[in-house]
Amino acid sequence: MSLRAPGDRLAGASETPSDRGLVAFTSAAPTRAAGWWGRVPLVAAALFLAALAVAAAWPSLLAPFDPYAVDTANALAAPGGAHPLGTDENGRDILSRLIYGARASLLLGFGAIAIAVAGGLVFGLAAGLGNRFLDGLIMRTMDVGLAFPELLLALVVISIVGGGTTNALLAIGLASIPSYARLVRAQTFAIRQAPYIEAARALGVRESQVVWRHVLPNAVKPVVILATIGIGTATVAGSALSFLGLGTAPPEPEWGSMLSSARNFLDLAWWYGAFPGLAITGLVISTTLIGRYLQQRSEGRGA
Repeated sequence: MSLRAPGDRLAGASETPSDRGLVAFTSAAPTRAAGWWGRVPLVAAALFLAALAVAAAWPSLLAPFDPYAVDTANALAAPGGAHPLGTDENGRDILSRLIYGARASLLLGFGAIAIAVAGGLVFGLAAGLGNRFLDGLIMRTMDVGLAFPELLLALVVISIVGGGTTNALLAIGLASIPSYARLVRAQTFAIRQAPYIEAARALGVRESQVVWRHVLPNAVKPVVILATIGIGTATVAGSALSFLGLGTAPPEPEWGSMLSSARNFLDLAWWYGAFPGLAITGLVISTTLIGRYLQQRSEGRGA
């Protein structure tokens, strides 16, 4: 029986098969364990987003109460019993309102990003494939948009078109277009100079086919990753507009408007604002984790 460590070598001694197996096991076990534990947050994020998707699509399956039902006898009831997350100032169940509010909150986040990505693709491709004048005109316009915070631009748009969920979604989406347009333009410039693009043109492939088959698919890949991360930011912006009274208006359940109503009762009912805030935080963290994972996979660093 050898008393030396598995990794040690004695002069003139040969390594036995059992030594090699022990070395492989001791070196691989921590890596497998670290990889498994590293996926736990990612799995939790995916499950949380799946639960939100179910809540947005079929809220009546999950909500224990009518989110609009007023019960003044149970106003500001603490969490527990029939109301696991407590009630608001009108006795409405906070859990039910959170579940029904997922649809409006997710609509603000995903809808705004969809508008931003579509606009970014149009302007980015036009700038990357157009002549110098068109490129300069589009990019200087995008630079003006990037000079201001997205929420401030959204407020400007809302001041013109008015408030409401649809207008808030549109405002956030328009304010987010410049960042996606710059990314698509940069990708387009890199792709249009690639050897396979030059080869396709030399073979007589039409320019429209080159754009649709090669330029657009490769330009979209990094945009999808950025959009995944940006969903959380857009949701926060939508909740901020609702908090200011410019997005979804009460009594419609929405996480930002719930936070706005809860600020008047923070000293009486901590749970009123805590749970909508946790829902927004959970959505931001989940989308960011999945976006970072997709980014690592695209760079060849994912497990």
